[in-house]
Amino acid sequence: MVKHVILWQLKDELSDAQKDAAKAEIKKGLEGLAGKVPGLVEIKVNINGLPTSNADVMLDSTLESFDALKAYAVHPAHVAVAEGAVKPNTKLRVCLDYEV
Repeated sequence: MVKHVILWQLKDELSDAQKDAAKAEIKKGLEGLAGKVPGLVEIKVNINGLPTSNADVMLDSTLESFDALKAYAVHPAHVAVAEGAVKPNTKLRVCLDYEV
């Protein structure tokens, strides 16, 4: 099994309302990948960080293997969410992948 964890910061120029909408769109899009991407075991998105946080969105996902992670990265459903909801709204991405 492989954990795929990402933290994003939203773009500074987004208003609070735009940030709330972007977070909700990212959460809905990524969690909507459950059951659509082979090898994706679990996917959760947290958009309710405490004020002490310096990230706005966290993806916590589990995949069957490193090969499943590589396939997830290029899966059309994942790419659509990344290109349509994540990249247009984020300025910084930090990722940690590890075996469990």
